[in-house]
Amino acid sequence: MSAPRTIARILLGSAMVGAGVLHLTTQRQEFQAQVPSWFPLGEDFTVIASGVVEIGLGATFVALPKQKRLIGGLLALFYVVIFPGNIAQYVEGVDAFGLDTDRARLIRLFFQPVLVLLALFGGGWLRRTERD
Repeated sequence: MSAPRTIARILLGSAMVGAGVLHLTTQRQEFQAQVPSWFPLGEDFTVIASGVVEIGLGATFVALPKQKRLIGGLLALFYVVIFPGNIAQYVEGVDAFGLDTDRARLIRLFFQPVLVLLALFGGGWLRRTERD
């Protein structure tokens, strides 16, 4: 695996663990504000469950490099699954994490595809050559 892929995998995995811990601790209310009003599960349950998933995906992405392809794919899928929540935050005008304008919430939407690509890159899905 190339050094850039390894760095991407470790940084993204570590960031996911950190975000998951924040879901369960100091930023829990901020994350609750991001749960769409139409989502059928309770806000607190959703935040706790997604935090646990983030910790699990992040930790395994870092700790199990031989499973990087599987975990990278699951992480990319996770980002796709939670994207409607980001769209809802923009559409509903919900303030959270300093995203207190429509412009800031709109700009944030463009970062989700970057996370998907980073997960796929770190997982080895996006390759130019067989050795990469």
